[in-house]
Amino acid sequence: MGYSDLDVLAVNTIRLLAVDAAAKANSGHPGAPMGMAPVAHVLWNKFMNFNPKNPDWANRDRFVLSNGHGCLLQYSLLHLFGYQLTLDDLKAFRQLDSITPGHPEAHDTPGIEVTTGPLGQGFANAVGLAIAQAHSGGVFNKPNFELFNNYTYCFFGDGCAMEGIASEAASMAGHLKLGNLIAIYDDNHISIDGDTKCAFTEDVMQRFEAYGWHTEWVKDGDNDLQAIEDAIRKCQQVTDKPSVIKLTTTIGYGSKLAGTGGVHGNPLKADDAQQVKRSFGFDPEQSFVVPQEVYDLYHKHSAEGAAKEQEWNQLFQKYEQSFPTEAADLKRRLSGKLPEGWEKSLPTYKSTDPAVASRKLSEAVLEKIHSVVPELLSGSADLTGSNNTRWKNAVDFQPPQLGIGEWSGRYLRYGVREHAMAAVMNGLAAYGTVIPAGGTFLNFVSYAAGALRLSALSRVRVIHVATHDSIGLGEDGPTHQPIETLAHFRAMPNCMVWRPADGNETSAAYYSALTAKHTPSILALTRQNLPQLENSTIERALKGAYVAVDTPNAAVTIISTGSEVGICIDAATYLQEKHGVAARVVSVPCFEVFDAQDKEYRLSVLPDGIPVLSVEACSTMGWERYAHEQFGLNRFGASGPYKEVYAKFEFTPRGHQQARYCHHRLLQGPQRPLPHQPCLPADPVRNDEMSQNVMIVF
Repeated sequence: MGYSDLDVLAVNTIRLLAVDAAAKANSGHPGAPMGMAPVAHVLWNKFMNFNPKNPDWANRDRFVLSNGHGCLLQYSLLHLFGYQLTLDDLKAFRQLDSITPGHPEAHDTPGIEVTTGPLGQGFANAVGLAIAQAHSGGVFNKPNFELFNNYTYCFFGDGCAMEGIASEAASMAGHLKLGNLIAIYDDNHISIDGDTKCAFTEDVMQRFEAYGWHTEWVKDGDNDLQAIEDAIRKCQQVTDKPSVIKLTTTIGYGSKLAGTGGVHGNPLKADDAQQVKRSFGFDPEQSFVVPQEVYDLYHKHSAEGAAKEQEWNQLFQKYEQSFPTEAADLKRRLSGKLPEGWEKSLPTYKSTDPAVASRKLSEAVLEKIHSVVPELLSGSADLTGSNNTRWKNAVDFQPPQLGIGEWSGRYLRYGVREHAMAAVMNGLAAYGTVIPAGGTFLNFVSYAAGALRLSALSRVRVIHVATHDSIGLGEDGPTHQPIETLAHFRAMPNCMVWRPADGNETSAAYYSALTAKHTPSILALTRQNLPQLENSTIERALKGAYVAVDTPNAAVTIISTGSEVGICIDAATYLQEKHGVAARVVSVPCFEVFDAQDKEYRLSVLPDGIPVLSVEACSTMGWERYAHEQFGLNRFGASGPYKEVYAKFEFTPRGHQQARYCHHRLLQGPQRPLPHQPCLPADPVRNDEMSQNVMIVF
């Protein structure tokens, strides 16, 4: 039907809201919103289905702003279309405790799907959202009942295109033929260092074509609204591959600094802002102006979205009658609740059971629970046989035409893409119908740290199955043996790091990870076999720490995790038999959960008046919160059979010189008090969840 003066007015309104909000905050990035306002107008008003009155409608189109520094574009759209974001919120941009922070944060702002900021993360999140849609459609769609057919749209810029994580995710999306994913590339040739010719001169579209994407190019992204619409429509018609539109724009369109790096990350000067307003037909003396006809235009589209949601609800009511089992499962998933009684499927162990590697214990959990937790999607970054993340009858998530899986498949082959895997899982978790778990070696979770940090920040439930968790992996040597990794992730707010010592602790780790709705979890698992501990139970492990060996009149407490707990138990026996020293042993599978317990319980595990020695075959950093002396590994590991590597660093029951020195010091006399007031988690929701974990009776 063509575009009118009203459309141009709406585009310029978006541009000027960004100008004014950045000016008021004296901070921000107005350039990208000014350049991308035309495509935002066309996409949101012509194509996207959403209901601002219910931002969580299951089949809404998802929008991701990967170039998150341009968030004033998204905030302006949310306001104009009627989400719970007011003009006053725009005026509070980047101010303390506002819902318009400096980069989009999903838990702060209605209508924000994922927390973006570090470049490329949002692009990978969008791939995860698209996978979740394809999977949900594969599981729940039936003939005449297409419950899930939404699109995922993603804006990204030159910076995102340069980041490796976006390349990883784009490669994965192309392989998976995600026809529901449409990305729009803001080709403005500017990054923080200035013109991209200084560092980035590749042909981005040729790269995407090589990945298996459909490509379009809009040469005048500043003005040609019809060309933008035509390009998006063409992309929607391509159903067997993801699409990307190269949109050539002018950063800071209308500004005196248009097309330069000067408008990227700084508010416009007052005289420039006035001339922009004047050139767009607005009063240069007024700010935050929204013509009523622009509100009317956008609210009309929002009302259409609300009507589409109502149609979907009516379709779902009919679906309930025809497919009651599937409907009940979907309603439960959308509520965030796990199936009733699922935890009864968790395996339990006796101390007489054989020693098993915790990566195999993890596999046993997946074998037992995959059928009772159907929303659990597993996967691995090309380490399936090492991570043991695939249950025996699992079907791969793959395009059906490849002949190696189905859209309804629950096992994802991430390829050697650890960083993208973590960010894709954030997108999967944000979709609302699935819980993702993904495997790699613990050392290579460090590759994924940027995405995992956003998991914690955005409060999503993702599970990292991190095997080969110490020098115990042996022959691969120092490049693969994690030393500092546990300390790194234990330091991260709102992240649970589990390092189970046996089967019951592994089951507890999964229970905790699956019930923590707003917290990511890392399960650090061994390659080597571990004995089943005599005093371990799921309930005890769910306290985060418990007494594995109690001894009357103990002279020392040895506290440890994972593969070292069994060694410490043998060491306690050795101390008693050879030196007459009574020792207690404490297993602490999860610092964060233990810290959330009440003080009485924590003191029962680590009582005052008894010196404490920590033992872990990793960095000692962080152990000072529990132990007077720390025995660990503050150097890189070594290559060799794992028992020989443990012996080299004298992680054996008989210890070595440093262990004897620690023991000598511990028994010298009064010890400084331990910090029994822990650093409790900042997220009260997470703290409540951790406390509730121990209330379950198995």
